[in-house]
Amino acid sequence: MDTLELADQDPLEMLYDSVKAQRRLLSGFGGNPKVPQEKFLDAQNPKHVAISLNGEPTLYTRLSEYIELCHSHGMTTMLVTNGTLPKVLEKLDTLPTQLYVSVDAPNKEVFDEICRPKWNSAAWDKFDETIDLLPSLDTRIVCRHTLIKGRNMKPEHIPQYAALDNRADPDWIECKGYVHVGNSRENLTAENMPFHEDILEFSNALAPLTDRKLLDDSPPSRVALVGREIVPIPIPEATMHFPEDLGIAESVKHLKIIQ
Repeated sequence: MDTLELADQDPLEMLYDSVKAQRRLLSGFGGNPKVPQEKFLDAQNPKHVAISLNGEPTLYTRLSEYIELCHSHGMTTMLVTNGTLPKVLEKLDTLPTQLYVSVDAPNKEVFDEICRPKWNSAAWDKFDETIDLLPSLDTRIVCRHTLIKGRNMKPEHIPQYAALDNRADPDWIECKGYVHVGNSRENLTAENMPFHEDILEFSNALAPLTDRKLLDDSPPSRVALVGREIVPIPIPEATMHFPEDLGIAESVKHLKIIQ
């Protein structure tokens, strides 16, 4: 792709479409006798929204409206950004419940090698601006380090990450191991996946440099949480409700039917 085209869907329509799609994903559990009916019905109206995965969400010009609508429906929001659009974050009228910033490189050289910014030649400079902006944002902040063995988690990188984390002063630091899936398989190998022991070693070395400690970890996810304390996430009070006739997304068939 050599051009960037943005299409801003109506935020309420997008929220309702997302809920309908979630219901479609869960529909098969409705007939499973092992699934408690109470939990199945409760899951029809999700309580948490992750604004991530499908591109850079701060490119969406109606992001603040979308976040506000989520909160109005009693849902928390987690916004994950690469931090290259600091002005968007600064101008958000409504901040997410929790803001994740991908801090995937300790310096510009590694950043350009790992992140390979295509549209913004000043991406590292903009990311650097975001680091200094974070302490002024009145919400829960997380710096996420996605660690790639042999690339961005060398011993000399740890104090450089700590310097970035100390400037950002996040509530938590998430140290997560790279997983060999998706398009990353074109550039990396399975050997670039760190073991959980590698994640713990990195986290335990980083924590004291940021005046924090290892709070928790999950071996199956190869992730560790560094911070000062674990604070439960606040759930917004709903002032809007999903329409009773909202329904469910139509089934999408990806496989050809052989006659």
